[in-house]
Amino acid sequence: MTNAGIILCGGRSTRMGRDKATLPFGPELMLQRVARLLGEVVERIVVVAAAGQELPPLDEAVEIVRDEREGRGPLEGIAAGLRAIDGTADAAFVTSCDVPLLAPAFVRRMFKLLGEHQIVVPKDEKYHHPLAAVYRAEVLPHVEQLLAEDRMRPFFLFEMSDTLEIDAEQMRAVDAQLGSLRNINRPEDYEKALQEAGFSSEEDDGR
Repeated sequence: MTNAGIILCGGRSTRMGRDKATLPFGPELMLQRVARLLGEVVERIVVVAAAGQELPPLDEAVEIVRDEREGRGPLEGIAAGLRAIDGTADAAFVTSCDVPLLAPAFVRRMFKLLGEHQIVVPKDEKYHHPLAAVYRAEVLPHVEQLLAEDRMRPFFLFEMSDTLEIDAEQMRAVDAQLGSLRNINRPEDYEKALQEAGFSSEEDDGR
């Protein structure tokens, strides 16, 4: 199976107050770090950005596509990413640009768990994690149907597809702190992630 990675960057970052894709994280910017970590596992990476959004420099092999319509949530980005890989990859791990503690071992395990299913998604006691899931390219028509119907919740996609739900706790074997499920939404989240990765905000501010 040919695997790809899709990184969604089109969020508005209202709680952070600045574009999370360009947040410093050690010697890299956030999006650069996520792309590098994901690139340890997949053969192809597609970054989905909002129209007009400026991105940091990325490896020339990374493809950049844009949301067709803004403000439509993760399904819009998933659709753009799946269109980009259609015909070149069988499945893609979808994440966002604000998961600097992404564990490559987590991604590898998710691909293995996919098996013959169309989607594999982690779930904890509260909710699914659609931006830490693997999607086969063949679910694109389902995504487009939901977008056309303005049914924007990823849960609807899980309902209409052959979806395997994985207890998030099972993934601690490959990602002890479940950093692959932790988005950096607020400044305090950012500070905590920097500390866990062995960096400091003072170092980053001095870049």
